[in-house]
Amino acid sequence: MTVANNFRNSLVILAEVLTIAFVAYRESATYYSFDVFYCIPIIHAAKLTSLHALRRSDKNIPTVVGAFVGIIWTTGEYLAVYPDYPWTAWLLNTFARGVTFTVLGRVMVKVWCERACARKDVLTDLANRLEFTERFAIEQSKSERSHKPYSLAFIDIDQFKLLNDEHGHQVGDEALKVLSGILTGKSRAGDVVARFGGDEFALLFPETDEASCAVLADRILAMAKTEFQARGWPISLSIGCVTALGKNQSISELLNVADGEMYVMKKNARIAAQGGGSILKEINLEDIVHKIDGT
Repeated sequence: MTVANNFRNSLVILAEVLTIAFVAYRESATYYSFDVFYCIPIIHAAKLTSLHALRRSDKNIPTVVGAFVGIIWTTGEYLAVYPDYPWTAWLLNTFARGVTFTVLGRVMVKVWCERACARKDVLTDLANRLEFTERFAIEQSKSERSHKPYSLAFIDIDQFKLLNDEHGHQVGDEALKVLSGILTGKSRAGDVVARFGGDEFALLFPETDEASCAVLADRILAMAKTEFQARGWPISLSIGCVTALGKNQSISELLNVADGEMYVMKKNARIAAQGGGSILKEINLEDIVHKIDGT
């Protein structure tokens, strides 16, 4: 799939360059200039490079595309005024334009990479709080128009400090990655999974009512319990959920509600573990999910 995507993207960039060159050649006798549009394939190539910035082969894309654009641009000019275009001018212009576009491409790669990194958690590659907040605002607007509810889940890892103390921070990082895989695997295509920092995670479920949110949370709890026990890790999850409609509550207000429900679950689990669970019933997520309607 990756090879096919790379081939398709290469064809798109090639088509962009040749199309611009053809139009510029056709209009060379007029006062119209289309040379500025050569920046389009450079920006396109830079964006593709930023998506695979860790692959060394992709880091050469701006150089290759920049040199190619320089050659095509200068060759188009050469053909338009042939035979009055000297070879020395062709060589100098090709070199200057190739270098300029290569530098432009590398600068754009850096811009795209920084933009992507600003919205991603480095360790887990999940969305960070900034990305989550922006996506949340978009979902609130959609919910306001469609009158369909959305749900939010706030997750905390219990005994995470104990895991770090007993097994080391490398195992702690591995646990965060495992949980990230669980959350991604149990979420749907349109859901947003984010790490807020430390051992705190948040999930946004668009067009999801209270009952459906509870089902999704139960699946996450069950999978996490299985994975953690299989690795011998003394950790578990606490989840708080909230369902809302429209923009009546801000993200901070809804997170506070979910956070409060998460700590209720955490507190009851701690009491049960200490032997006081005889008077407590097993917590059912459907009982701790709060629904805030839009009225």
